[in-house]
Amino acid sequence: MTASERVGKQPNHLVGREAELAVLRNAIAQLRAGTGGVVLVEGEPGIGKSSLVAAAAAVGEESGCTVLRGTADQVAHPLPLRLLFDCLEITQGAPDPGRAEIARFVRARRPDVVLSNAAHASVAEMILTLVEELCAGSSTVMVLDDVQWADDVSLEVCRRLASIAVHLPLLLVLSFRAVPRGPGMRHLRAALPGRATTTISLGPLGVDAIHDLVSDVAGAQPGPALVELAAQASGNPLYVRELVESLVREGEVTVGARAELRETSLSTVPRSLAAALDNRLSFVGPGALDMLRVAALLGREFSVTEVAALLGRSVIDISGDLQEAVAAGILVDAGQRMGFRHPLIRQALYDGMPAALRLALHRDAAQALDGIGGVEPQRVAQQLLAAGLAGDRWARRWLIDTAPVLAVRAPHIAAELLRRELGHGVADERDRAALSMAHAHILVGTGGHEEAAARARQALAVLAEPADRGRMYWVLARALFSGGHNDAAVTTLEQALERTDLPDAWRARLLASLAMFQRAGSGALDAADATARRALEIGESARDTFAVAYALTDLWLNHSVQRRHLSALECVDRALETLNAADDHADLRAYALHSRIFTLQNLSRWSDAEAALHDARQFMLDADRADDDVMSSVTAAVLMYWLGRWDDTLAELNSVDQSVSAMTYRGLRERGPLWLHHGVAALIAVRRDDRANAEAHIRAGLRQPPATVADRENTDFLLLAQALAAEQDGDQHLALSHLSGLLDRRPGEMTLIHQWLPALVRLALALDDRSAAAAALDACRAEAAAEQVPARATAAADWCTGLYEGDPAPLRSAVDHYRSVGVPVELAGALEDLAVVLAEHGDTVGSRHVMGEALDLYGAFGAVWDIRRAEARLRRYGIRYGARRARAKRPAHGWDALTPTEHKIALLVTAGRSTSDIAQSMFLTRRTTQTHISHILAKLGIRSRVEIAREAFSRDPAAIPTDL
Repeated sequence: MTASERVGKQPNHLVGREAELAVLRNAIAQLRAGTGGVVLVEGEPGIGKSSLVAAAAAVGEESGCTVLRGTADQVAHPLPLRLLFDCLEITQGAPDPGRAEIARFVRARRPDVVLSNAAHASVAEMILTLVEELCAGSSTVMVLDDVQWADDVSLEVCRRLASIAVHLPLLLVLSFRAVPRGPGMRHLRAALPGRATTTISLGPLGVDAIHDLVSDVAGAQPGPALVELAAQASGNPLYVRELVESLVREGEVTVGARAELRETSLSTVPRSLAAALDNRLSFVGPGALDMLRVAALLGREFSVTEVAALLGRSVIDISGDLQEAVAAGILVDAGQRMGFRHPLIRQALYDGMPAALRLALHRDAAQALDGIGGVEPQRVAQQLLAAGLAGDRWARRWLIDTAPVLAVRAPHIAAELLRRELGHGVADERDRAALSMAHAHILVGTGGHEEAAARARQALAVLAEPADRGRMYWVLARALFSGGHNDAAVTTLEQALERTDLPDAWRARLLASLAMFQRAGSGALDAADATARRALEIGESARDTFAVAYALTDLWLNHSVQRRHLSALECVDRALETLNAADDHADLRAYALHSRIFTLQNLSRWSDAEAALHDARQFMLDADRADDDVMSSVTAAVLMYWLGRWDDTLAELNSVDQSVSAMTYRGLRERGPLWLHHGVAALIAVRRDDRANAEAHIRAGLRQPPATVADRENTDFLLLAQALAAEQDGDQHLALSHLSGLLDRRPGEMTLIHQWLPALVRLALALDDRSAAAAALDACRAEAAAEQVPARATAAADWCTGLYEGDPAPLRSAVDHYRSVGVPVELAGALEDLAVVLAEHGDTVGSRHVMGEALDLYGAFGAVWDIRRAEARLRRYGIRYGARRARAKRPAHGWDALTPTEHKIALLVTAGRSTSDIAQSMFLTRRTTQTHISHILAKLGIRSRVEIAREAFSRDPAAIPTDL
């Protein structure tokens, strides 16, 4: 079948409307049983009302009913009773004498003008009598479509028909849009409740229905890019159908085994779809349409103040236009902002403006927005980016002044604007230096390391101020290190430190950077420690908050490598105390907060670590930086992993961009989040026996091999995932080989090898390789001996000792520790190994009891592979669990599929909390919260928060929070 033949094929117009059609079928079945009534079918244009009532008519005919259909026309002054005449086929030439008499009555009294009220009343009585006579002959279905366009007289007759339908074998089906709604329509709606009326409100199609509809129209299963584009229709089947048909017809979609876009995105809306969207826009007046065009410049969402400013009018002046657009279903309330209901309508409005006009309007919009108090600078930057201009005097000055803020709020947009401006040519040397400095600083944060280094060198060539040169040396060194040129970064810092005019504040900061690079690059821990202490001394003398705190975090890291966790905690607490005295340095403060979480975990203070995560999240929320804090999600994911909340772990990981640039901590820390992201996700997938996901994350994590000591110490989760995947495949030798790499801990390397060494001992003993097991035990005991106070490494050493020596006592000590500190993942593993050792000693009862607790914990994590491995280990001793230990698997769809966190968020959504409010109350980022909401919608098969609320009220009304 060709593409054009696929488009010509008639699609199923009732995809996703099976439940609504069932309601109509039931109403017709009741009609056949002698009970009439009214069915109202309400929805926006294109939502499928006409298709649904047409199907109802077909069902009525199949059931032997008399079916009458009529459609109101969209005209400025509809003729009175035209809708009813159309439905009942009332004409002068009608074969039925009753119908012909009504037509002649109307014609004789007012041949060319509107009838009088008295005549209306007479004709209405005739129509009611006619309908009663029809019902006397058979059950009757009257289907009236687009009732919103009907005249008031027709609507009054509909109201009277509704009042008698329950007493007749009459089913009155009225289809209409929510808007426009005149007095007659409002009167009709007010009179209908309580009169055997069923209302079908057609909402957007669900995700699965949209997928089926796209497949039906395109003639093949859609690819991800086509599905994503179709989602912009917001569940409107007409728009989806028009969009896909247009794309196929215009050659924008290739149709084979799958239907997919030729390009990943489209810059304009297809013409035929634009025509369908224009029909929606025809419902509003010229003033509202002008307002909507201006709003389209601002994106999908906008504030009322922004639109008023761009129009040069007051909010009061445009309120009527806004209300009209809302009534027409074009705009919707979006909390404190307004938004377009359909992204495609916004795109059609935008595309309808000439390109030159759009560019000029974007430039004016940028300056107008800058003049409004409280508008975020990234909104201005978005307008300048869309304007596509460079060299504009006002725009250049604004960019120089605002670059530090944009570096945090919209770094990628800022980088492109700066690149464009510098590429245009800047004659003024001071402006060029300022733009180059800003560009270099931003590029370091976005991962453009080579370009950042080039810009920093350009700036250094023209900068005269020593403080500015110190800043650029810092940026250049950071760019070189992040780009993998550690030696060059160290050399740059050493050259900068030789300058006699370097201010002490920058000397301290550069020394702090040098200390980090010395340890992270080559593991020179002693040199790093000496450099950090010198940085601290000079920073304190210069009273530079950043330098002091930065040097203290260097010392924190060095102490952590040495397993001196109490000293590390003292350093990071001092760093935070120092930063608390200042209002800036949000990145460094966030880094210190995350460092504190890490140290508390190492001290086995798990509840304190979770409280510290809440503190970090609260700080970033207060600083309006929560969505920029990628490390927060990775830090939270690691913590949630050890606490056994693996669904929350995955939600945290899924909420962040997985690109190298986004996964690199901004300018202060070596790389690492990328490997942690894939490592943690892969490890959970392996333990849940999700092999496809495990393989995908392992492959992704291995694409970028670690190059430095700092890189290596973030790959341990990935290493264990590889080992367990090999064990799953039956290759224990390969698994042991992977884990044995942990024993090669390099100088200055942080890696907490003790948390994985019990697995290494278990594998080595399974292969009867006691030398490998002994090496792992020795390494773990060395880790424990280095701890200032007994904590995680000490418990791991007891665990390894009990396994190696086959002694339950040390294993019980490890179990007691993990139970007391509240770390269920390590508790489950220690319990499993204790159960095996008890079985080896012949304590079958004790072994069964201990393993039962381990299996319960594994079941709570969803660790199905761990359950199978543990049960297989005990079967050798004649201990079996079988189906008695099977955990009820959470369903994939429905209310019961929600995780505890998703359930709580669903209830908060139902209580009317915004995404930001939910994030703040649950100490999540907005991105993580939105990820949870997306999972809720997918599991429930719905599209909106309103539908979440409806489901929650039907399932768990008593649990919905009311303290708002």
